[in-house]
Order: sequence, then structure tokens, then C-alpha cells
Amino acid sequence: MARPLAFNIAFLSTVLFVLCTDFVFCNNGRRIGDVMETEFGGFSVPLEHSFEVDDVAQFRVRGALVLKAGREPSVSLTQNQLSEEDRTKLKEVAAVDGLYRIRVPRVFLQADRQTERQMEGYLTAFVRACAMVESHLSDVISLHTDVSGYLIGVSIVTFPGACRGTEVEDEVDLEVFNTTLSVMGPVNAPGPETTLFLEIMEKETEKKGKNPQEQKSFFAKYWYLILGGAIFLMVSSSAQPPAGGGSEQS
Repeated sequence: MARPLAFNIAFLSTVLFVLCTDFVFCNNGRRIGDVMETEFGGFSVPLEHSFEVDDVAQFRVRGALVLKAGREPSVSLTQNQLSEEDRTKLKEVAAVDGLYRIRVPRVFLQADRQTERQMEGYLTAFVRACAMVESHLSDVISLHTDVSGYLIGVSIVTFPGACRGTEVEDEVDLEVFNTTLSVMGPVNAPGPETTLFLEIMEKETEKKGKNPQEQKSFFAKYWYLILGGAIFLMVSSSAQPPAGGGSEQS
């Protein structure tokens, strides 16, 4: 017995609604890189990746950075599993020592500031594809921000980080990403110890004021003794009798 047409339409609408709740399947007319509002009051931006045998980047969605608003804004990461086709391709790229790339859009990592500045290009990072394979998709993605929370850099490393030629026979190990996400703000460099230097100089000045004799040279300290000695020698020399005896009287 055929189902009523109204039931089929309602069932199809339900399926489409479920699919459209995930940005990976339906973007509601937006571009891939657009910031999308989530049902939890935050926003999400795509995390994309690319790995091609010919080393020509072709980015596609890997997951999403979910930005949640609140007193303490937070960033979390949701990711998709690699398909069987992608797992095979990743191993092929690793075999020819190709690259695995990721990219994220330049945005504020605060959900309440997304309207200020959005979509001014992408930030890209990469690792060797063989390292991605041998680590079984275990990586650390670091997001670097400026003082205002604007995303200015991204980096990726794997564990282990080196390619050792280890074979990954079971492709199940390449299905799920094991990712650690970190957000790093600017670090203030230590400034010059100006205050300490001024305090030392003040102490030295006070010490010199209390002991002015310490700053005088030898001649400045004993000039009166030197001058007195010179005068004494001159007087002594002029008081001595002339050389030779006096005349005899007959």
C-alpha cells in the first residue's frame, strides 16, 4: 500500500532539517568560510584541510571551531571522520612525501565580536603527510591571537613529529582525529629594569655626597701639603751660606 503524499513530504522535510543542523552538509546559502551562528548562542568557523598527490591545495571541510560567548569566551573543536577515500588518498600523499595543510579564516575568537571584522583571508599551516599518517591523526593545533582576541596565526604539529617509515596497515587508525586545541595570546616581553637602575644611581649619589673626599684625586686631597713642602724647600735653599771661605785679615 503506497504511503500518502503528505506523509512523504513531511518525512523528507524532517530529513532535510536534520541534515541542515550540521554546517558540513548544509550552509543555508552561505559560503564555506562564513561565520555561522549556532543554536547555543555562539558561532562556528570552518577548519579546512587539503592533501593532494600533485601538491595543489584543494581545501575542504575537516571540522569547525565553535566560539561560545559568555563571561569567559571559549573555543572548542568538532571534527568529521575521514572517509575511506580520504584515508587512501592521505596514505598516497604520505608515500610521495607530500604535505598535509590546514587553514582557518581570520576572525575574532570571541562570539560577541564577530560583526566587527570577518573574512579577511585565511591562515594556513602544514605538516608532512607521512607524519600525519604515522601519528594516527594525532595532532596539536594552536591558534594565536593578538591582544584584542583577533586570530593572527595558526600552527600544527603531530606526535610523533618525525617520519620514520612506519607502516599503518589498519586504516581504522586513520578514521578519527585525535586533536588537542590550544589558544595562545600575546606574551609581554620583560622590560628594562629602569626603576632598579635609578635606585642604584640615587644610592651612589647619596654616598658621594656623604663622603666628598672619596671623589677627589691625590693632588686635590693633599695640595696644601705639597705646596707647603715646596715653599719650605725654597726657603731652606735661600738661607744656606754661599760656597767657599771668607777673606783673611792681616
